[in-house]
Amino acid sequence: MKLPYVLGMIALCLGCGGYGPSSNMPPAPGTVPVIAQLSPEETSAGSPGFILTINGSSFANNAFVNWNGTHPTTMVLTAKQLTAKIPAAAIATSGTVAVTVTNPGTPGGAYGGGTVDETSKPKSFTIK
Repeated sequence: MKLPYVLGMIALCLGCGGYGPSSNMPPAPGTVPVIAQLSPEETSAGSPGFILTINGSSFANNAFVNWNGTHPTTMVLTAKQLTAKIPAAAIATSGTVAVTVTNPGTPGGAYGGGTVDETSKPKSFTIK
């Protein structure tokens, strides 16, 4: 008597897609980092490379800096401060560079989930 009931419940669950592999959840939004200040805020073209300090909030422990389409070596000090090693070649000519910070997303499990990458609003760095 119990066997038909159990088989019926299994068929119902599988038929509804509630427990099958097709019920993947999409990634959730991640944590958006915020840049409050760059230090220094500017440099002169042709100067030697330097360490850029970025103060803000919500920096993940694996966050990275985006500098003019590149990802310089980044070190996360705290959730409110990180540094990036900017090479001399990146400041060879004058102009303005948009600096952002990205928190990488987290992978989902067997049924999807996880979070997506989130990037801060840009902060301008001036090369004189």
